[in-house]
Amino acid sequence: MPAFDKIVVVTQKTALEELLERYNTRDQAKFYVEHMGVPFDGYQDAHDAYTAAAADLHIALPRGARHQFIERSYLPNFLFGPRDLVVTLGRDGLVVNTAKYLKGQPLLGLNPDPARVDGVLLPFGVPEAHDLLPAILAGKYQVAAVTMAQASLNTGQTLYAVNDIFIGQRTHTSARYRLAYRGGEEDQSSSGIIVSTGAGSTGWFRSILAGAAGVTEGFVSGSGATARLRTAYRFRWDAAELRFCVREPFASKTSAAGIVFGRIDRGEELMITSQMPRNGVVFSDGIEADGLEFTSGGVLRVGIADHALRLITAAGEPRRRERVSRVTGRRGHDPHPNSHR
Repeated sequence: MPAFDKIVVVTQKTALEELLERYNTRDQAKFYVEHMGVPFDGYQDAHDAYTAAAADLHIALPRGARHQFIERSYLPNFLFGPRDLVVTLGRDGLVVNTAKYLKGQPLLGLNPDPARVDGVLLPFGVPEAHDLLPAILAGKYQVAAVTMAQASLNTGQTLYAVNDIFIGQRTHTSARYRLAYRGGEEDQSSSGIIVSTGAGSTGWFRSILAGAAGVTEGFVSGSGATARLRTAYRFRWDAAELRFCVREPFASKTSAAGIVFGRIDRGEELMITSQMPRNGVVFSDGIEADGLEFTSGGVLRVGIADHALRLITAAGEPRRRERVSRVTGRRGHDPHPNSHR
């Protein structure tokens, strides 16, 4: 029996296509961009590179294999089959966006434009797909398990994250909630909570620690402990843990700031009860548009997801393993909100 029933290729619009949607014609888009002092050629070159990669991928699909192409905006309403091979053609963020809608299906990330795309989560280029896809369809491949986070509301709604989950206000006003962690509870007022995976530890999580270190160093001159925050932020992609940080907690007569940082191990959870009449939100991986409403009465439980992202890192002969070590060598990546979109 074949290892997969179908190949599902997830694509994304180029920046030029998004400009055309906004300005209707190429000439109008070019006029706007150049009027702002930005060369238009970069948009056209990146678009041409992406469309060429997509055409090459069409050719690389094994003859006779069932396949389907979908654009990223259709992901929230698309149902992946349990025996689908999922292939993304886009930036690193497309892997992150797609993974939230999978239930353990292997994912192959292809870099459409190595000259412009970092590709930390994209171990292969499109030319390699000609050899990769037949081997993968035959079941000859290896995966790296990337721990994901899961946020579940008492409404029955669930959100998954590859990098991080944000809990707070849609606006810049203070978020109010009750936080429960490892037997302790307190009411808090803050700029929100970030829960990070190992894959996301070099992004938003790192930024928060860097800010905390800088503020502390301003008060405690020459502190070695704060300097460690700048280098010890990273943890493994497959680590069975999450980390949470409360952003700018405010201590007052009605709010505390005692539970502001911690680790969530497998089987544990962070529980947050919303005290926000409106504008409360929970979103993952920097995509607020896909977020969940989190207003008064909402109870959120955050922990390690019940499944991991299975990222394909090698296929076929073992000679690829040297490359795999570079992909899964626990370097982490820099998924600051929207940085890979």
